[in-house]
Amino acid sequence: MDQLFLQYGMGVYAILFLVIFAETGLVVTPFLPGDSLLFAAGIFSNSKNGNVWIMLGTLTLAPLLGDTVNYHVGKYLGPRIFKSETNKWLNKKHLESTHAFFEKHGPKAIIIARWVPIVRTFAPFVAGMGTMEYKRFFGYSVLGAFIWVWGCVGAGYFLGGIPIVKERFEVAIIIIILVTGAPVLFEMIRGYMKHRKQAAADALTAPAEASQD
Repeated sequence: MDQLFLQYGMGVYAILFLVIFAETGLVVTPFLPGDSLLFAAGIFSNSKNGNVWIMLGTLTLAPLLGDTVNYHVGKYLGPRIFKSETNKWLNKKHLESTHAFFEKHGPKAIIIARWVPIVRTFAPFVAGMGTMEYKRFFGYSVLGAFIWVWGCVGAGYFLGGIPIVKERFEVAIIIIILVTGAPVLFEMIRGYMKHRKQAAADALTAPAEASQD
């Protein structure tokens, strides 16, 4: 991260802002590394080139703006996309699972979703697509953004003060990516296994249905 700062200067904050904004604001980019990036930003904030207050301000604003954009896109385009069976840009299974997440947790899903990769990208979209009033949504979004950003950046800042982490910054980032990326990998594997199980079940029932015809 220090090398990035030497190359881009204050532009590093803009880069971090854009990545977090894209992960929360663009429903087609749920794969971006939000958690690990926030931890890395916190570690960087404890370096000689970092400023934790600028980092916290920048990265708190990013998901708030991202949520607002995502909410309004979901409000105006969501119902049409949700009904479409041929949309190539969005994973409808992710939309459906996020919708079920909302059904289970209600409005507080906006806060809880901050800690669930993929779901946090689709949550504002689904909120806009539903009947949730924007003022109410924004209140939960603000609270969720502060808890998520300040929690992750704060944890990274604390880790950045540990000598071994400073000396092995790249290793620390790899470990963080592996830990925070584990839920995404687990979800992908579970989805793949579920798809294979369903395909096997369909293959077994197809001959029976054919013989009845």
